[in-house]
Amino acid sequence: MPVVLARVDERLVHGVTVNQWNSELHPKRYMVVDDEISHNDMIKATMRMSKPAGTGMSIIDTETAITNFNNGKYDSHSVFVLVKEPGTLLKMIEGGVKIPAIDLGAMFEEKDRKPFTSRIALDEQEISDLKEIKEKGIETYAQYTPEDEKVSLDDLLKKGEE
Repeated sequence: MPVVLARVDERLVHGVTVNQWNSELHPKRYMVVDDEISHNDMIKATMRMSKPAGTGMSIIDTETAITNFNNGKYDSHSVFVLVKEPGTLLKMIEGGVKIPAIDLGAMFEEKDRKPFTSRIALDEQEISDLKEIKEKGIETYAQYTPEDEKVSLDDLLKKGEE
């Protein structure tokens, strides 16, 4: 299975994902899946500069990611997928991409989002998407760094009710 982990993190590529998670996962490729950023050459160039030495980086839209995975383009890679919102991962899963686990990193409190932890705020659609992903049997949890304890989606949602 090419995907070693998928992470929802609004900042996508940053110190925690390229340093701490790199040393934990040892991915051959970082893959940012975002329909807007994939068309912004300036942001893409900046992200590519921050990737760890010896790794590749793809910054592509959702449909391209689905097509490439289904065509076996990354079969020889270990891929760390980074997205801004759970809906992107749900589309990928429904498109046939095998994702073993989803980690919630940083999702900021804005718009209609309600805080669940100091780093994670979710709106109703994101909650619905995450529950649907979990119902598909995919482990879904919050873990900011590899050293932090995993908090299951159920426990995370309970914290928001308190």
